[in-house]
Amino acid sequence: MASNEAAEVKEEEEEEEREDATMAKLGSYGGEVRLVVDGEESAAEEIMLLWGIQQPTLSKPNSFVSQSSLKLSIDSCGHSLSILQSPSSLGTPGVTGSVMWDSGIVLGKFLEHSVDSGMLVLQGKKIVELGSGCGLVGCIAALLGGEVILTDLPDRLRLLRKNIEANMKQFCLRGSVTATELIWGDDADPELVKPMPDYVLGSDVVYSEGAVEDLLETLGQLCGPNTTIFLAGELRNDAILEYFLEAAMNKFRIGRIDQNLWHPDYRSNRVVLYVLVKK
Repeated sequence: MASNEAAEVKEEEEEEEREDATMAKLGSYGGEVRLVVDGEESAAEEIMLLWGIQQPTLSKPNSFVSQSSLKLSIDSCGHSLSILQSPSSLGTPGVTGSVMWDSGIVLGKFLEHSVDSGMLVLQGKKIVELGSGCGLVGCIAALLGGEVILTDLPDRLRLLRKNIEANMKQFCLRGSVTATELIWGDDADPELVKPMPDYVLGSDVVYSEGAVEDLLETLGQLCGPNTTIFLAGELRNDAILEYFLEAAMNKFRIGRIDQNLWHPDYRSNRVVLYVLVKK
């Protein structure tokens, strides 16, 4: 009997050791994240785990946004932000940045919560956001003290700049915010990489296999040894996310941020949040 109990205790201890081994701190983020460990099957295992635990298809899409409205209002950092949207542009193939998605709300409020809880310092830090779309995430980062550069394709900049003008000019900013064009895969402008960003942000940027290679090329250009990347994504297509994770492991260490570290009022089983640092 005693030997059985000893075996059970040992098994529990070994399980705890395995659990601890998968948790670590990455980059400049103070919270412990669940590592996506390198290996042939690790990306596939991460996908199976995500879809098994979160069951995204059973969750309500767009819990925090209304994509049919022309304006989205959200409170952040003691201010009320009004984000203009262009719902009519959603009908254009490949155009998703004309409206807000839950992943953008989750990422923006995660940044606010992390700063408030002391897990993250954005004051005076250089921040580059990829695929900024309507600009909410970058505007929140600027309210938190970041020196933020928002980027997107040339034809998306008009709406992005309107939202910067409408929201940021009326506040006494702790940081700053500007917008410029960036085409993934092309050489990044010197203003983006000299000096290297402290943080790179992206929400809903993993949306097609065809864009993954260019996205990773740009992430590689923007990331130095002290750069921390935060990526939030909608859980729509397991194959595309698996493809991204497999490819990203070649250059980056990857950790998934558990929902208990997100803003308590902005959690969704249809969204995943990763932190990446260069190997």
